[in-house]
Amino acid sequence: MNPRVKLKFGDEWVEGEELEFEPLREGWNEYRCSDGSLVKLKTVVSKITRLNKQNPQGEPIYVVASTNVISTTPPVTRIGA
Repeated sequence: MNPRVKLKFGDEWVEGEELEFEPLREGWNEYRCSDGSLVKLKTVVSKITRLNKQNPQGEPIYVVASTNVISTTPPVTRIGA
């Protein structure tokens, strides 16, 4: 059985259930900056909680805790340029 928790959602405390999960893909987003540097970013999820509350369309609400992982590569410069 998954742990039951209470989370602050807007102005109220809502009960929820922490869900076990398996990462299927955690890909990188890559961005080339105008200075030639490369910035890579990916989000790594650490916790998923399904609240005992629905949105106006009747769908369950999930709260996701995550961390952004960032990697940067400076632009290539030539020696003596």
